[in-house]
Amino acid sequence: MHQEATGRVTRRRVRTRANLLQAAFAVFAAKGFGHVSIEEVCEAAGYSRGAFYSNFSSLDELFFALYQERAELIAEQVSGALALDGPDLDVPAAVDRVTEVLLLDRDWLLVKTDFLVHAARDPDVARSLLEHRARLRRAIADRLARARGHTALPAVLGDTDGAAHAVVAAYDGVTVQLLLDRDVEHARAWLKQLLTALLTDGSGTLEDTRN
Repeated sequence: MHQEATGRVTRRRVRTRANLLQAAFAVFAAKGFGHVSIEEVCEAAGYSRGAFYSNFSSLDELFFALYQERAELIAEQVSGALALDGPDLDVPAAVDRVTEVLLLDRDWLLVKTDFLVHAARDPDVARSLLEHRARLRRAIADRLARARGHTALPAVLGDTDGAAHAVVAAYDGVTVQLLLDRDVEHARAWLKQLLTALLTDGSGTLEDTRN
């Protein structure tokens, strides 16, 4: 009986935490971190301050947990999108899948930008953000390196690590414009053009320079 009760409490706690994170995401996206109170998050989630403090010690901790949760999901989706072609990499198709994952959620871009500003002022948070970006770049670099027929990238990019940095930089630049003009379709088309130009010889296939 005690174990069953403990299990119910644990499940309820997990559910409460998930609901708080979901509500906080919507509130942060609408108002911005730094303009949101614990009371507003609790009201949006339908919980008391006690429920909040049983899961998080502060709004900063909740914000950090929210970013980690979403960032890990994005990294997994990108890795999955790049892995669908098997040993061959269909660059245009992979780019389409990646841009669908990265650009459809403008609320995520708002929260991510808030987190970037927050991290710029806090070295500990900055380290976590840098680690996430490094994992994302590694996933991209690993996929490029495994693409059959690929032994070299355009010289300006150097190796696959350089290419991965360029991919993330292109995404960063496009999303800044997206946040301002809210034109998702244009942003997706623009990013596709940039990534295809970066990663191919212009034909839509990775360069093969093994001759």
